Amino acid sequence: MSSQQPVRIEQGQLSGVDRGGVTAFLGVPYAASPVGDARFRPPAAHQGWSGVRATDRPGPSVPQLPSRLEAVMGSRKPDWDEDGCLNLNVWAPTAALTDGRPRPVLVWFHGGGFSSGSGGWDWYDGARLAEAGDIVVVTANYRLHALGYLWLPEIGANNLGAQDQGAALRWVADNIAAFGGDRTTVTVGGQSAGAFSALALALDPATGPLLRRIIVQSGPWGLAPESQQTARQTATRYLDILGIDRNGDVGAALRAVPVADLMDGYAALARPGAIAPPMFPVLGGAGYPVTWSDALAELGDKQVLIGRTEHEITAFRAGSLPPDAPELAEETEQLFGAGIDRITRARAEAGVPAHVYRFTRTSQAAPALGSPHCAELPFFFDNLDAYPDAPMLGPVTDADRELACSFSSAAADFVATGLDNDPNWPVYRPGNGEYIFPVG
Repeated sequence: MSSQQPVRIEQGQLSGVDRGGVTAFLGVPYAASPVGDARFRPPAAHQGWSGVRATDRPGPSVPQLPSRLEAVMGSRKPDWDEDGCLNLNVWAPTAALTDGRPRPVLVWFHGGGFSSGSGGWDWYDGARLAEAGDIVVVTANYRLHALGYLWLPEIGANNLGAQDQGAALRWVADNIAAFGGDRTTVTVGGQSAGAFSALALALDPATGPLLRRIIVQSGPWGLAPESQQTARQTATRYLDILGIDRNGDVGAALRAVPVADLMDGYAALARPGAIAPPMFPVLGGAGYPVTWSDALAELGDKQVLIGRTEHEITAFRAGSLPPDAPELAEETEQLFGAGIDRITRARAEAGVPAHVYRFTRTSQAAPALGSPHCAELPFFFDNLDAYPDAPMLGPVTDADRELACSFSSAAADFVATGLDNDPNWPVYRPGNGEYIFPVG
């Protein structure tokens, strides 16, 4: 059922969908379609529409191949289209649309190895989070794989996925008041590649001032941004795979290639067994002026909620060893854990201690996974029923539903208050191993 009063933003009017205590606005374009001559160029402003635009269903995903984590998370039916893929979704407490009291805002970016995912999937439906904390929740798409991270700055291909994320944040700053959101109290969040992105957005001088808090889940902190030299070499191999003359008009040639062929070419770059994707953010490019480890002081007084799962790496090494095997524990620590320790210590030294969690719940359907990468997502969003085929979740109990409610409520409370005075979520103290809040 549509909301009775359309919401007016810069581009035009929107009609939302009444979800009880929350109104959803799905598939809202935040930038022009990156097609034709706009492919491999920075995001451009959307020119708007006439009349009232219905936002009763998610927009298309960014073109992508199946996720390499389907065996852990479950499969998705392809729903992509390059035309219209730069869209976002807003869930606002219905009262916020009319009562004049601005609510805190969470802008959350999905993971997927910079190669897959969509903010419009029901996995990341923000209705329960919005209701749990009386906050406004936004999820957004950004360009992936070669469309988002091919490194050819001379044709405009310069960390385009990161530029999309920045454009989404600026759209929020310009428009979120229309949904009852407070542009001065914005948290950026994300999981995996989305966490890596969220921290970069908080550290980048171009976007950091738009943010107050950060939620970073299972960030691959051991993965340094790609060097420009390596990214250039990968781009050269990619052009060769596609059969594009590197001495000709490369931009025009790439913009003429069918998007399915672009994805197949990207897949041909994959390295068996590698955690890092073939293309990802490039150091010194847009959104990544320096490494996160060299820029932590730039967080200033921003509050941080950070965490990981107990057995992150089993999602990528499923069945190779028991989840508690020392080799897997060491790999999890190197890629995910050590960075958490560095970030939280830096926050404590700056006088802004972080809140830290460790997700430990194990699926009855796949005990060999332990608590793998992505396992906390159904609980963070309190969307357990959206994962019917996910081995990482398995059968759901009443205790699981209570856990989902408490975890999502804590996340929403962080967005709203920073968990400043919550005794159940202690802040990090150097040398005190009790700072980790176990979830699961």
